[in-house]
Amino acid sequence: MSTMPLWDYGSLSCFKNFKSIFQDATVNRLEINANTSQSFSPIDHPLLENTSEECKMKEVQMREVRLGSGTHTVRSHGATVAKTHMHDWLMLVLLVMIEVILYLTPPFYRYVGKDMMTDLRYPLLDNTVPAWAVPMYAVLFPVVIFLVIYYHRRDVYDLHHAILGLLFSILVTAVVTDSIKNAVGRPRPDFFWRCFPDGKDVYDHLGNVICHGEKSIIKEGHKSFPSGHTSWSFAGLGFLSLYLSGKLKAFDCKGHVAKLCIVFLPILAACLVAISRVDDYWHHWQDVFAGGLLGLVDATFCYLQFFPPPYHPQGWGPYAYFQELESRASTQADATVNPLNAWPMDSHVENQGEDKNGFLGLNLARDLTTTVEDVESGRR
Repeated sequence: MSTMPLWDYGSLSCFKNFKSIFQDATVNRLEINANTSQSFSPIDHPLLENTSEECKMKEVQMREVRLGSGTHTVRSHGATVAKTHMHDWLMLVLLVMIEVILYLTPPFYRYVGKDMMTDLRYPLLDNTVPAWAVPMYAVLFPVVIFLVIYYHRRDVYDLHHAILGLLFSILVTAVVTDSIKNAVGRPRPDFFWRCFPDGKDVYDHLGNVICHGEKSIIKEGHKSFPSGHTSWSFAGLGFLSLYLSGKLKAFDCKGHVAKLCIVFLPILAACLVAISRVDDYWHHWQDVFAGGLLGLVDATFCYLQFFPPPYHPQGWGPYAYFQELESRASTQADATVNPLNAWPMDSHVENQGEDKNGFLGLNLARDLTTTVEDVESGRR
């Protein structure tokens, strides 16, 4: 029997059919050449860990083929998934109600003196990106991408969690943004023309402004920090960028820079929206910076609630998808007889059958190490 280097035994766990492999070991025993009869050293442990990660990915792919990746549809699992996350949807409704209240609440009218008007005399312009367009590109556009991927994979877990995570990212960002807006009450760069549309400024005995412009325009003029357009853009498009990086496996260490170009496109669009807010004199640069940081942080936290990090080997799917595969695989394993129990083995293999933790290769390597030590002790 030809010998095999010890570092190759970890790859045996990638095969789902162990019977054909271990039958030869039962008949012929395990013969190890003296040149390779050495135990694993600490240096070999990263190799074993990398092998176990690769085998885990292959195991998941084989389970997909066996269990069927197209079985988790909206029709078959949609009601169950929605019912499981019913409290999350109720929380979204609560966030919407809070956002409406915050929008109607007047902001803090901060003191604005005459000497402060130097930085607040920028012209009052229209928005380059209107307010109604923000939900279109920050919410509807990502949802369209989610639907296209669902049409390809037929995975309701991915569709549901992507939409739920996106809505949480947007609404949490909106509530935090408007809360800070109302509490800070910072004047916009065009506040002078909002307060004095005729250009005639008036102040009280304390030096504070006495505005005679339209109340709604003045109210909006005290909502500069942070930028709502920017925070919404980075919350929605930032979430989409994380989602695409996971689906495209942009961080698979294969050097496909084209994937990164696709991942960066939503972030670039959000940056352009942020720049337009400064160009329109609706925000100071600090407002835009804080809004972008806030939206991106919220998007990251909400994304990681439902999906592994994009650089993770399983970053292309939601947690619930892999949990469903594990559950179904365990059910099928309990209903069938484990073939490893049907015939004896000289080396004890831990975690027979389904290896739920994905470390069967490492356990096998440990058992082989024990066998090597036994051979060496016998020769001595």
